[in-house]
Amino acid sequence: MIKDFKVGDSADGYYLVKVCSKATTAGGSTYFNITLQDSSGSIDAKKWNVNEVDNEIFEAGKIVYIYGEVTEFKDKLQVRITDANLIEDKNFDMTKVIPSSKFSENELKDKVNYFISTIKNTNLSAIVKTIIKEHKDAYLVYPAAVRNHHDYARGLIEHTVSMCEVAEFVSKHYEGVNYDLLISGCLLHDIGKIVELSGPVATQYTFDGNLLGHLYIGANLVSLTAEKLGIKGKDVTLLEHLILSHHGKLEFGSPVTPATREALLLSMIDDMDAKMKVLDKAFDQTKSGEFSDKIFALDSKSYYKE
Repeated sequence: MIKDFKVGDSADGYYLVKVCSKATTAGGSTYFNITLQDSSGSIDAKKWNVNEVDNEIFEAGKIVYIYGEVTEFKDKLQVRITDANLIEDKNFDMTKVIPSSKFSENELKDKVNYFISTIKNTNLSAIVKTIIKEHKDAYLVYPAAVRNHHDYARGLIEHTVSMCEVAEFVSKHYEGVNYDLLISGCLLHDIGKIVELSGPVATQYTFDGNLLGHLYIGANLVSLTAEKLGIKGKDVTLLEHLILSHHGKLEFGSPVTPATREALLLSMIDDMDAKMKVLDKAFDQTKSGEFSDKIFALDSKSYYKE
């Protein structure tokens, strides 16, 4: 598996082509820059001396059987592909090539249902229940990102549940927190990603995702759902504000910055949970007693693993 690779290992096996781009050597020959993925993670790869058959095999989203060797380039592991076969079996077990949450779907679904049940505000409860029920299939399997944090099947719901658990604690620890609003914000803050992203296989940004972004998509979904349910007033606006402001700063993509206690807490909880997952990913490749590689998403700093 990718997570266990060492220089000199055989890379023969089944992979998902996550990314593939064409490039040209100084001598004018074509090669591919590829990202391969299995259930344990992903790795960069190169296919030199590309031919016509390779053009059909190496497309994002396709399953391939790779023949190759693990090499190293600029202190990072890489696969040198010597040959590959396209796998077109409709019954192929996708769990071999798609990383998934360590938590089962049932575990995560039960926790979501628990947090929904704790919302006493009837307006917020109705909006949350309706949206999650109508989009439950995607909500349960989508990743939370293309890369960086929770970028695997069920990553969206894992991230959501983790945030709810933190929010449950802080709402008791700090006075004056509107629990119902904060939990509703946690449950729906990233709901727009079920439109922004293409799904758990070879995840990419969709047309709507690139042009609108998940903050607008999510807030608009709340607005449309509230209208359908005949709900008006402050509850709807406050929930929309949480979704629109949860990135915290304008330069991070929020069209507005947090302007309520709950919005501020939501943005901090989201940021903390995402960064801890980014650090977890880096530490998966780091030995105890050593520093990680520089982590771009964490200000390009290295972190020590105890």
